[in-house]
Amino acid sequence: MTSAVLDRRLAALGRPFPLIATGGGTGGHTYPALTAIRTTSARLARLGIGLDVLWVGTATGLEARVTEREGIPFRTVATGKIRRSSNPLKLASPANIKDMGRVPLGAAQARAIISAFRPDVVLSTGGYVAVPVGLAAKFCRRPLVIHEQTVRLGLANRALARAATRVAVSSESTLPLLPDAVRGSAVVTGNPVRPEILTGKLNKAISALGLTGFDHALPTVYVTGGAQGSVQINTVVRALLPWLLTEANVIHQCGAASIEEARHYAAQLPGDIRPRYLVTDFVGPELPDVVALADIVISRSGAGTIAELTALGKPSVLIPLATSAGNEQEHNALHLQEAGATVALLGEAVTPEGLRAAVAPLISSPGERRHMAEQARSLGRPDAADRLAEVLLDVATS
Repeated sequence: MTSAVLDRRLAALGRPFPLIATGGGTGGHTYPALTAIRTTSARLARLGIGLDVLWVGTATGLEARVTEREGIPFRTVATGKIRRSSNPLKLASPANIKDMGRVPLGAAQARAIISAFRPDVVLSTGGYVAVPVGLAAKFCRRPLVIHEQTVRLGLANRALARAATRVAVSSESTLPLLPDAVRGSAVVTGNPVRPEILTGKLNKAISALGLTGFDHALPTVYVTGGAQGSVQINTVVRALLPWLLTEANVIHQCGAASIEEARHYAAQLPGDIRPRYLVTDFVGPELPDVVALADIVISRSGAGTIAELTALGKPSVLIPLATSAGNEQEHNALHLQEAGATVALLGEAVTPEGLRAAVAPLISSPGERRHMAEQARSLGRPDAADRLAEVLLDVATS
C-alpha cells in the first residue's frame, strides 16, 4: 500500500483520529511511544486531521510525568510487576501472585476506558501496564499494535503477541525469535528515536560546554551511564583517564551522585591533560550536539541508546547493565558486535584493562572508526517513527 492510498483512506474519515497509547515505567518504553504519537500527529496534521490521544499508564511510572509535561490526557489502571528468577519456584512468590492478581482488575478498568474512548487503534510499547490494556483492546475488538524495542520480546509483549493485530519490531534479528503464529503479523519498523538527536551540531557542543581546552587534532570520547550515571562505568573510566587523555578528549557524564567525587579527581589530573577532560552530572538539551561531536561513545546498551547510535552511525564500546530485565542489554550489545557495529564489554572484561583494549584500536585508527560507523549505520532506522506511524494508521483504516 502506498502512502497516497493511506492518505485517501485517512481523509475519508472526516473526523479526528482517536488513539490510545500504553506502556511505560522506563524511558525505553515511554519515549518510543511519545515519538510515535508526535509523528502520527504531524502526519495527520498535513491532511488537516486532528489526533485525539489518551495514554493509559501507571501513576508512578515515567509516563505519568511525561504526559503531564506534554499535555497528553492520562488515565491509570491497576497493574503489577512480575519479579523474574531463574528458579521457576520463585516465580510463584507471594509478591508475584499478589501482583498477577491485579491484572484482571487492570483489564476491567482498561476495558471501561477503551469502551468509552473507542480508539481506532491501541499502541502498546511494553512495560507491565501494557498487559491489561492490550488484553482489554482484544476484548473490545480494537486493533492492537505492539512495538518491541529490544532484540528479544519483553515479558509484556510476549504476553500480548498473539492478541496483537500487528507486531512491530526494531530489528530483523527478532523475526526468527517470534512464535510461528505471530511471525506473519510482524513488521520491522525500527525503534523510534527523538528527531532532535539527529540534528546535532558539533560546533554548538564546543561553545555550549566551553570546550576551549580540547585538542581538535584528537578524537573525542563521550562517556555516559545514562541520566543517573553508572558507578561501574565511572570507576573503570576514571582508572583509565591518565592514559585516555593522552590519546583523546573526553566528555564524561557521570550522574549527580558521583559528580563531586569526579570533580575532585579531575582537579588532580596533570595540568597538560586536564583541559581535555570535561566531567558533568547531566547532559540536557545539548545532548544532540555532544553526540555529534563524539567520535566514540562508551555507554550502556539499552534499546534507546542502540537506536540512536545506529541511526547516527556512531562507533561505540557498549557495557551492558548486567541486571537489565531478561538480560536484554547484553543481547542488544552482542547483536551489534556480531555486525561489527560495536565492541561489547561483558562480565569480567569490564576492567580498566578491558576497556583500554576495546577502545584503543578505535582511538588510534580513523579507518577502524569509519568502518564501525558504516556497520552501525547499516543497522540504523532513522525513519522508524514514520514507519511505526504508518503501521498504526494502516491498521486503523484497514
